Amino acid sequence: MTPTTPDDPGAEPGISRKTLLRAAVAAGAAVPLLATGAVALARDSAGAPGTALTPTPFCDDGDDPTPDQIEGPYFKPNSPLRTDLVTAGTAGTRLTVSGYVFGRNCVPLPGVLLDFWQADNAGAYDMAGYTFRGHQFTDSTGAFTLRTIVPGLYPGRTRHIHVKAQAPGEPVLTTQLYFPGEPRNSTDTLFDPALLMNVRTVGGGKEGTFDFVLNVDGDPGPGTPTDPPTDPPGGTWAPGRAYAAGDRVTYGSAAYRCLQGHTSMTGWEPPNVPALWHRE
Repeated sequence: MTPTTPDDPGAEPGISRKTLLRAAVAAGAAVPLLATGAVALARDSAGAPGTALTPTPFCDDGDDPTPDQIEGPYFKPNSPLRTDLVTAGTAGTRLTVSGYVFGRNCVPLPGVLLDFWQADNAGAYDMAGYTFRGHQFTDSTGAFTLRTIVPGLYPGRTRHIHVKAQAPGEPVLTTQLYFPGEPRNSTDTLFDPALLMNVRTVGGGKEGTFDFVLNVDGDPGPGTPTDPPTDPPGGTWAPGRAYAAGDRVTYGSAAYRCLQGHTSMTGWEPPNVPALWHRE
């Protein structure tokens, strides 16, 4: 079936640009890019980070929130809290991935848990330890930065980076990020052009950008408090405290054990950050 377009009188309503993109890739066509030569980012619609727009059905280039993908066999829970996965002597081309996490109403989301894992330069995953594994949280503007390497290839797959994204108290999005111009993109059955990063060469390394759009309503932030205010759940957990691995707290009616040392903050309540707290 030939996909219709918004300019086609017979076009069906609700067909998105990403749907057409997927159909084009399946047919062997090149991935359409913006006039700048880059894949559209959510911030192209959202404007400057931190700027809320009038709520719209979705916050990106007019299509769906970031699509999910399979977790695969190499995920490990309890990754280290870190933004830099590169250590001295690490082989491979250095790669920095940065971007923002938005809600579907174009509001940047702070405190979003992002858990990354990938293959090393030789295409192998570390299942004994946590090499090329780490989690972080978006800052107050919804921004994140990951320092790593370009992952190596292994049989059956194109280059990719795995990620789990979870806004506080919301479901987990599991997905993968891809690299433009990879020959295996056309043969990898999991590849989705909606998950392409913008990647450019800088010096001897590469820089990639990608914006996640979660299927949640963004919080506009200060200036719109709940009215009337909601009392926090009772318990011993509190924001602004330094917790060490093994510490135990209560939150609401449940008990939790700290998995990794951190300083608590609003949005990181134990039920919302399973990478930091285990319910007992």
